[in-house]
Amino acid sequence: MILLYSDPVFLKHDTGDLPENATRILPAMRRASQIAMHAHCRQRSWNEVTDTVLERVHSQQYIRFVKEFCEQGGGHISEDTVVCPESYGVARKAVGAVCDAVEQIVQDKAERAFCLVRPPGHHAAPESALGFCLFNNVAVGARLAIRELGLERVLIVDWDVHHGDGTQEIFWEDGQVGFLSIHRSSFYQNTGTAAETGAGKGLGTTMNVPVESGTSREHYCELFTAAVEQMAARIRPQLVLISAGFDAHKDDPIGSLGLESEDYARLTRVVLEIAKTHANGRVVSVLEGGYNPGALAECIEHHLLEMASA
Repeated sequence: MILLYSDPVFLKHDTGDLPENATRILPAMRRASQIAMHAHCRQRSWNEVTDTVLERVHSQQYIRFVKEFCEQGGGHISEDTVVCPESYGVARKAVGAVCDAVEQIVQDKAERAFCLVRPPGHHAAPESALGFCLFNNVAVGARLAIRELGLERVLIVDWDVHHGDGTQEIFWEDGQVGFLSIHRSSFYQNTGTAAETGAGKGLGTTMNVPVESGTSREHYCELFTAAVEQMAARIRPQLVLISAGFDAHKDDPIGSLGLESEDYARLTRVVLEIAKTHANGRVVSVLEGGYNPGALAECIEHHLLEMASA
């Protein structure tokens, strides 16, 4: 059984003419609902994240800043991130979806989950918004799994075309949460070099796979498979979280690395296989980027069907 988290509330986060807008997920929401009716997929309702859980990643001061900024009408909360009055509540609902999914999966009430949420999260740091992101959805979910649900090892796999710099910062010295990011080389924040591997207790628990523009689809998939298998063997995760950005697609207006929609089925299979080996099959996938609405819907269809058929 796979759980689907999708709700019209995510359309209320109004970002104006930014590529990360409500329109981008509409076709994907329709497609996902259709799949849920015919596959082993159940839609679920949930609550927004609590302060206690959110504060395991973000400071009280930052959370208050986001709340007050939105209440005062919104605008550019950072250079490339826009919010409206509803954005604070929507962002808390997005984090809540991931937390509920993690609880359901860790407690063996379902096998896998996909959170079709926005705003995305992997650029958000403990004290700052960046790259369309307000709160780091997967990071909060990982901390919940460790701090409340008794897990000792979690792996985050980030295949968004951009480096998950916020997630990396949060777990840089954390020996219990592994972070693997495959992304376009020297892109956006110019972070995520192969030399960045963590520090302190987290040394060796971060792995970055920067990919040059023009890399073939086959080579990309080979790089991804090798990296995921290596990190899974190192971390031996009890839960796998996916930062599932679909902006490496050939038709994406921002990040294109030349992938086709069906390639995401292959990437999904790789993650499901290592989760089956190490984590009793436990996988929670969370939407990050993907800015061509049609391509995003196709990619999510391949992703969801693979998750549902495993």
